[in-house]
Amino acid sequence: MPASMRASSFLGPLNAAMREFGIDTAQRQGMFLANVGAESGQLSTLVENLNYSADRIRVIGNASPPGSRWRSLVPRAAELASNPERMGNAVYCNRMGNGDEASGEGFLYRGRGLLQTTGKTNYIALMMALHVDCVDHPELLETPEAAARAAAYYWQANDLNKYADTGDFDGVCDIINIGRKTAAVGDSMDYAKRLALYKNAKQVLP
Repeated sequence: MPASMRASSFLGPLNAAMREFGIDTAQRQGMFLANVGAESGQLSTLVENLNYSADRIRVIGNASPPGSRWRSLVPRAAELASNPERMGNAVYCNRMGNGDEASGEGFLYRGRGLLQTTGKTNYIALMMALHVDCVDHPELLETPEAAARAAAYYWQANDLNKYADTGDFDGVCDIINIGRKTAAVGDSMDYAKRLALYKNAKQVLP
């Protein structure tokens, strides 16, 4: 889908979601939209890509701390390479509410939506909050309406207006990308891209 058509299909749902969840100032909206854009490849990616090469699995695994899930996958790199379903089940099993590897829940509840909701526990939380049955139908998070509401709900649930209102863009990025506020500035993935998108948003938001 061309970028202009993608943007058009998300315009209404994003505006509605921001109203619903109190993202209601230009500063809040700019920070929200910048991170949504960065996390979703400018609204083009609503499902996590788990198609890794063996070399990439080894690189990530060997750079991960000893005892981590990714480190444990290094000996299985050839088996998991170019197999998104097997990779998802291996990397996400037995955590975030998912069952064991054989359950298939790691792949079923892989990252979806504009901010990549991941794990059965988080899908259940969304179902309860949004009244959208994304547990039995996880593909619903690939629709503009549910994806926008899920992202805005995440923003509200993590009290990100608090960071936005004080101008702490780095804090917003940390919570969304790392899961916690860090002491370093700019250490979230693709921080420069997020910042550029925020600057662009500030120019067009009233």
